Amino acid sequence: MQAFPDAGDLRAPQSLDDLLLYRLSRAVRTSSGMATRLVEGGFGITRREWGMIATLAQQGEMRSSALAANLHLDRVRTSRGLRGLVEKKLVARRQDAEDRREVHVRLSASGHQLFDRVFPRIAGLNTDLLEGIEPAHLDIFLQCLRHLEQRGNALSAQGVVAEKADRRSGGTRHRWPESGAA
Repeated sequence: MQAFPDAGDLRAPQSLDDLLLYRLSRAVRTSSGMATRLVEGGFGITRREWGMIATLAQQGEMRSSALAANLHLDRVRTSRGLRGLVEKKLVARRQDAEDRREVHVRLSASGHQLFDRVFPRIAGLNTDLLEGIEPAHLDIFLQCLRHLEQRGNALSAQGVVAEKADRRSGGTRHRWPESGAA
């Protein structure tokens, strides 16, 4: 691993290791890999299914579209995940009485039991990851995370980058600017 960047490197990146999103992604991959192995190996659910279970445990019954929005997933992935959770009898579905296109989902009793078994293990992993970070530094870190989320939402709302690439044509919707070289 390259030397850890300093603030100047992050503000004027010269290499991959200087990119904030790359460094965040590396940190997330390392720790989320442990959580994924825990839920998949120990409990037979995927990381995405765990996110759905945890959200439903905390939020209660909700529309599947609201669950998708809460988890920043598209409706197709959410529907597939929910289908698996229904088959595992961890989630129950019901159609909306007024709008038959809308589906409400909630945890079953088995889903609640699974959440109660998994959450303490995930929380313990979270605590272990934070070990050695002083409370004052953690407060600053949380302020920075809040800022990054807000700034990311603002940039997304401004349309700084197109929502999705056009994979059917083999390219993106963007054209790269010409370099001037012929």
